[in-house]
Amino acid sequence: MTSSRELPELPVRDVLADVRAALDRHGTAVLVAPAGTGKTTLVPLALANWSPGRIVVAEPRRLAARAAAARMAALLDEPLGQTVGYSVRGDRVVSSRTRIEVVTSGLLVRRLQADPELSGTSAVLLDECHERHLDADLLLTLLVDVRGGLREDLRLLATSATVASERLADLLGGAPVVTADARTFPVEVVHHPPARGERIENRVARSIETALARTDGDVLAFLPGAGEIARVADLLDLPGVDVLPLHGRLTTARQDTALRTGPRQRVVLATAVAESSLTVPGVRAVVDSGLARVPRVDHRRGLPGLATVRVSAAVAEQRAGRAGRQGPGLVYRCWPRQEHAILPAYPEPEIRVADLSRLALELACWSTPDGRGLSWWDPPPEGALAAARQLLRTLGATREDGTPTRRGERMAALGLHPRLARALLDGAPEVGPRSAAEVVALLDAGGRSVDIEDELHRLARDDDPATRRWRREAARLAQLVQVPSEEVPDPATVVALAHPERLARRRGGAQGEDGVYLLAAGTAVRLPAGSRLADSEWLAVAEATREPGRAHGVIRLAARADAELATRVAASLVTEAEEVRWQGGDIVARAVRRLGAITLTEARLANPDPALLRAAAMEGLRRQGLELLDWPERATRLRQRLAFLHAHLGQPWPDVGDDALLERAKEWLEPELSAVRRRADLARIDTAAALARLLPWPRAGQLDELAPDRLEVPSGSRPRVDYSGAEPVLAVKLQETFGWRATPRIAGGRVPVVLHLLSPAGRPAAVTADLESFWRNGYPSVRAELRGRYPKHSWPQDPLAAEPTRRTTKSR
Repeated sequence: MTSSRELPELPVRDVLADVRAALDRHGTAVLVAPAGTGKTTLVPLALANWSPGRIVVAEPRRLAARAAAARMAALLDEPLGQTVGYSVRGDRVVSSRTRIEVVTSGLLVRRLQADPELSGTSAVLLDECHERHLDADLLLTLLVDVRGGLREDLRLLATSATVASERLADLLGGAPVVTADARTFPVEVVHHPPARGERIENRVARSIETALARTDGDVLAFLPGAGEIARVADLLDLPGVDVLPLHGRLTTARQDTALRTGPRQRVVLATAVAESSLTVPGVRAVVDSGLARVPRVDHRRGLPGLATVRVSAAVAEQRAGRAGRQGPGLVYRCWPRQEHAILPAYPEPEIRVADLSRLALELACWSTPDGRGLSWWDPPPEGALAAARQLLRTLGATREDGTPTRRGERMAALGLHPRLARALLDGAPEVGPRSAAEVVALLDAGGRSVDIEDELHRLARDDDPATRRWRREAARLAQLVQVPSEEVPDPATVVALAHPERLARRRGGAQGEDGVYLLAAGTAVRLPAGSRLADSEWLAVAEATREPGRAHGVIRLAARADAELATRVAASLVTEAEEVRWQGGDIVARAVRRLGAITLTEARLANPDPALLRAAAMEGLRRQGLELLDWPERATRLRQRLAFLHAHLGQPWPDVGDDALLERAKEWLEPELSAVRRRADLARIDTAAALARLLPWPRAGQLDELAPDRLEVPSGSRPRVDYSGAEPVLAVKLQETFGWRATPRIAGGRVPVVLHLLSPAGRPAAVTADLESFWRNGYPSVRAELRGRYPKHSWPQDPLAAEPTRRTTKSR
């Protein structure tokens, strides 16, 4: 090993003694050091000098892991695999001599599951904790648990490029915090927002050209992804300048090229990997798009995905700091100055927004399915974790109590999303290990064509870096599931195993021709116009987008399937039931076999369950209202009288509004409701007799007294009381009320009846609820008007002394 005096002169050298003292005293420590201070490379070398066991360095990204290992090996003037090695998914370079091993956080989680004591490891360095990657947060939690129960001697050093270290120190048991200050030069910050309608790639390209005109150093530009990097590269025409991409999809050789200085001025177009995990030498200017790709649930693929978001203020500062390492720097920020103040302070932790299926499986394997009892930087959200645990049960990875099955343990060992792990494990015996692995590798990476078979043919034919990566991953996965099975390429089976709820049948069945399919999950999706898959009645859909404002999602990746495959692979989604429901304005009873939301077969049901029939009839009443029943006049009047009494006397007189009647349907519509077989039967129910069941006993006998159907007037007539309005109304000819001194009152004398006093022709002449006042004040003017209009009728000057009459003419 090298001694500390042989290490490069980087700022972290000044605090190495403090780091050692903190670890010796406490066993854990937090090192706060900005990017470029040497924390990723010098600290592990120093730890190896102090400690006899293996030093494991956990990096959040594969690219960073390989680069850090290569840098340390170069400092030792050794090839990789001797003192320093690395292990990432699908690639491992170590030997029995290796003292420092750089690994990805996810890989170290898997290693912990197999060997919780981390045998032979004396210290773990958790690098770039501030980035808050999901695997890194989980690893930190598990290591704290290991140290608390199994390995008190295990040293943990967490590093961060930001000063927000208090919570991190608390998690590590109140660990000491050591700070290394970066030696930086002044950086000029210029805001270069896009013009109206200008694409961010165009603005970044123009800012790069401006930066090159102002510096003789290299330019580092930050873009959200490989697609944007390629588009910016196409826009740049820079004679004498090398334009180099830097992202995780590149080959190791091309990544290494971007991480070395060259003979000419360079423009390095990088993703977030260059923010803090990597050192790009020679940079004097930074162009920042202000965008980053962060993990989110990818609903299109049903797998973890990436979304483009604005960066946080902390990330913007880290990016800007890259320009001031070797001299005065220059930063162009491609967003308005006034928007910088509203950027979030720090990146959103992945655990709050990402798919938690893999985390849930790791927790199950750790014997803490709900994550309780563990120390978290941020605990997993309960809703997202519950959904992930339900998926694991559906896939057979866990039991009802959350503990992993043997199958679940195998799935976890594959290092894939649980859906893809299930597809690989179950697909290998059916279609062959190689065929299953090729489809799973494609689903993991995403495709270009809609037809999976076309995409597989392209991948087998092309020879670009992405294709070579796919081949390597497919070969690796095939080795993990070697079973004696014939290779029978069948991509639909593998897709269906990963996403059984995305099996889809053309709407309209075999004769449907509109290119629209119904997923077993219940969503309608359509194929892009002209797709060769449109002639297939069944599809196994791997990817589908949801487009706001459109009736259907769009299928992006799918394979031909059939009914036999669908019912075999997704047998758990097949249901057979007697369905009796209100549909199309009537009761429909049928025996239905379904695959999720997809109807496979249906037939008329001869003898439906009476309870289901009653429920369907009630559904019809709720949807279309009580108008489905027949309401003759006597039923309507009874309902109105009951409503009047409920409004003025309350209980026990029942509420007979629509909602209340529907709520009490079993009380007043039975037994007739249980005999209903079709809509017409509802109209045959005697609603008057049914309503009478709601009359309160023994008060029912008071109905005619409290809310009389008719009232006798002085002439001897018995006109009906109208209860249809807010007040009871009695319409009667004025001449029939002569001698009636007081207004009639009902509801036990509480409510006066409103009198509509009619002319001989039956037209309203006056309306009153105070008859005594009417005779005194209103009648004279009414008499004068009616005498002129109806001269043959008797209009006495004193109506109280006059004889009431039904006659329409004067007596001779």
